[in-house]
Order: sequence, then structure tokens, then C-alpha cells
Amino acid sequence: MKENSIITNFHAHVYYDTDIREIAARIREGLGARFEVQLGRWHDNPIGPHPKSMYQVAFSPSEFTQVVPWLMLNREGLDILVHPNTGDDVTDHTAHALWLGTKLDLNIDFLQRIKPNAS
Repeated sequence: MKENSIITNFHAHVYYDTDIREIAARIREGLGARFEVQLGRWHDNPIGPHPKSMYQVAFSPSEFTQVVPWLMLNREGLDILVHPNTGDDVTDHTAHALWLGTKLDLNIDFLQRIKPNAS
């Protein structure tokens, strides 16, 4: 059994279509104003394992119980991936993932190719 202490932080990936970027911006502003989070860069094109435009929000385990419920209630129809960071990107983005909205198909092959010590 794994201990919660292996979680260094969490990421929320907020996905959006560029024609409704203002909704994503509203959510981003709300997160930044209400919580202790690190707001990542805007990516208006797919990047890494992410199949569509998104930005990342990083937050500590102590913020989880505030950030995730707020996202549940305020996501305005956007799809959001929430995952822990345990040092295993593949498992964190798959088996340990929490989806708000529709589960998108991530490019897991990308994560497997960059995985440290991959065979």
C-alpha cells in the first residue's frame, strides 16, 4: 500500500477550445484569486500528452480539499484533469487521475517515451 506522503503536489490541467478561451481565463483568475496555486503557461495547441489547448495549475496537497471542490462547481463545462505527482508520470496521468467533465484521450505513449529508466 502506498502512502499519501509520496504525493509532492497536484496538477489540474484545464482544457479549452481557443474560441472559448475567455471561460478558461475566468476559471484561471478565480483560482489565482482564491487559492495558493501556481498558474502555468497557456498552451493554445496540444502539448506533450495533452490532446487540446490547456493550462496547468499546480497546488499542494493541503490545498486539494479547497481547489478541487471549487473546480467541480465552477468549471463552466470545461474538462479538467486532476492528478497527483508521485514521480511516475504515466501512472499519475492514468490510474491516479481524476477527471471533471469528459475524460480525454491523453497521449500516454509520449509519457512512456520520456519516462526515466524506461526499458
